[in-house]
Amino acid sequence: MAGRPRAFDREQALRSARDAFWERGYEGTSMADLISAMNISSASIYAAFGSKEALFREAVADYDANDGGFASRALTEEPTTRAALRRMLVDAVTLFTRPGKPRGCMVVLSAPRCAKENEGVSDWLSVQRRARHAAIVRRIREARDYGEIKPEADPEVLADFYTTFLQGLSVQARDGFSKKQMMASIDSAMQVFDAVVQHPS
Repeated sequence: MAGRPRAFDREQALRSARDAFWERGYEGTSMADLISAMNISSASIYAAFGSKEALFREAVADYDANDGGFASRALTEEPTTRAALRRMLVDAVTLFTRPGKPRGCMVVLSAPRCAKENEGVSDWLSVQRRARHAAIVRRIREARDYGEIKPEADPEVLADFYTTFLQGLSVQARDGFSKKQMMASIDSAMQVFDAVVQHPS
């Protein structure tokens, strides 16, 4: 006999949980919050997702595959590294300040500090952030290898700067900085890259 079908849309429930975690963080989102956001019972949440932590990890994966994938798309789709970095920052501000959605980056803001029992979540998010940093390093290293920037330019140092700037935009968005104000800072950030651009002799 076939199992009884779920009486809810799992994907929609996941998106609702994602937005709750995105808004309030991992520890700040209680099971009562999830029940309210997802409009299903705690028993259904556990049956469908296993645990709060498993639900959170799946919600982050959904974020990365959709809204939060802006950095990966920019770094892989643009023809030049400068264009890739600028698009990454512009797309970040656009996402982080989108009306009707949580402000800032879910991966940056969800669990910067956790209680000891949730250190595994914090460590896992750190791995996600480090992976983004590594992707920025790879793209800037390619720029050096292909002569877009000077051979003495240090990809790690440049990537450190752009990772820090990107995460700072997330905090500014959460603190209520305007989209216009944050966009205005991007030109200054790009001057760091322009300083190492390899100009034809």
